[in-house]
Amino acid sequence: MQSINLHLKILIAILVSLGLAITAYQIYVLDIPVTQDETDDIWSLDARLEFQAVAGTPVKAQMFIPPLNQNYISLNESFISNNYGVSINQAQGNRRVTWSARRASGNQSLYYRLVLTQRYSPDALEDPAPAPSQPIELEGAEQVAADALIRPIRQTSADIETFVSEAIRRVNDITDDNVSLLLGEDTSPLGKARVINILLSNARIPLQMVHTVRLENTPNQEPELWLRSHNGERWMYFHPETGQQGIPENRLIWWSGTDPLFNLEGGRQGRVTITLNNSEMNALRLAEMTTDNTSSALLEYSLYGLPLHAQQVYRVMIMIPIGVLVILILRNIIGIQTLGTFTPVLISLAFRETDIGWGIVLFTLITALGLSLRSYLEHLKLQMLPRLSVVLTFVVVVIAGITLLGHKLGMEKALSVSLFPMVILTMTIERLSITWEERGGGHSFKVALGTLFAATLAHLLMSVPELAYFVFTFPAVLLVLVGFMLAMGRYRGYRLTELVRFKALTTKG
Repeated sequence: MQSINLHLKILIAILVSLGLAITAYQIYVLDIPVTQDETDDIWSLDARLEFQAVAGTPVKAQMFIPPLNQNYISLNESFISNNYGVSINQAQGNRRVTWSARRASGNQSLYYRLVLTQRYSPDALEDPAPAPSQPIELEGAEQVAADALIRPIRQTSADIETFVSEAIRRVNDITDDNVSLLLGEDTSPLGKARVINILLSNARIPLQMVHTVRLENTPNQEPELWLRSHNGERWMYFHPETGQQGIPENRLIWWSGTDPLFNLEGGRQGRVTITLNNSEMNALRLAEMTTDNTSSALLEYSLYGLPLHAQQVYRVMIMIPIGVLVILILRNIIGIQTLGTFTPVLISLAFRETDIGWGIVLFTLITALGLSLRSYLEHLKLQMLPRLSVVLTFVVVVIAGITLLGHKLGMEKALSVSLFPMVILTMTIERLSITWEERGGGHSFKVALGTLFAATLAHLLMSVPELAYFVFTFPAVLLVLVGFMLAMGRYRGYRLTELVRFKALTTKG
């Protein structure tokens, strides 16, 4: 007996642990929404390249586009152009699109659109560490100015991170004569980045310029320049003017390097307009859209991968264990008597079509009429099979009559009575009749009332949208329910109704 108890406890622990682990994995690792109303941000990035084509000259327009190895996942990427060939190539860690046409004239507009989201995105693949930087050769006064800046930077820095920060701080001090000499007339962020790169190259520290856009609802956005350097373990990002370390989360890297955003051949007066728009999408729908981009089998092979008609069936079927659990608690812990375990659950499923109020009325009416007929048939001394056949036929006739009457009276809910399970009602009538004969009318009424109450409670719980969504999305919770059911299977204590029943004996004692 002890070995059985130990076996049962181990089984319960395994089921509960497995159910909770799988559910936690779906929530915290796969990032599946816990509620069906949860939404996520969707960003639409539009870049429009406009230029004036030179008549009779082939057109070749190249523009950098964002890499797809960041902390975002692409939902859609499109290139919109008229009579242009489109190709994408990789160059020095950047992606570049090339539009080409043999002939074009007049104003030209080329569009690039990227729709992305951060949810369900894989971990970003960090670019490999660069080779040590080679010193940029300077001449005369410029080399002297660079050396004069590098010496105090070396003295006041301890590692690559502090060296870069100190270099940025000193280059932004344009009152320094050495800085002014190196900057010349170019005091823009790009000019300062160029001087910072000179200083770092002399210290053999690699530096890259990265151009970013802000994920904000802003039209005509200009790319923002950031600097990054590698310390041997990871990339560190710095703002070239403020020295701020760590790129903000709402920044999307567009391209890296010193090349301009676009290059145009066969056209003039080119310009790029960048616009970002934010919208929201249901998180679950988003999960379905990104399944192909996710390596998780649990997300790909979930119930959402079934055809829609099959999903509708399983949305109902997967809630049956919830109804069974309700009946189990009502019977084993509270002590309410019902016609078995599954009959109340099946009746509660019928309430999905008839609504709870109308369903209770129909159940009571049809059952009462069926019991009357069953009592009459008992006097005829019929065998069970013919008796059940007559009762079933009577139930069908009653349902048809109620439906027809309801339709004539304009009660559209009465039309749903045709979906009421006729066989279940027939067996309910038969079992109530047998209970009446064996234990009396009072006990039969009590059982019928308990069955109706249990079916109503189970229906109310199974109809909660949040619970239905959670169980369908995280079916592993059913393992937890099984563990609870197994634990209840060894319960031998008093039921709540028995405490009331035996209260008099306790008082006398």
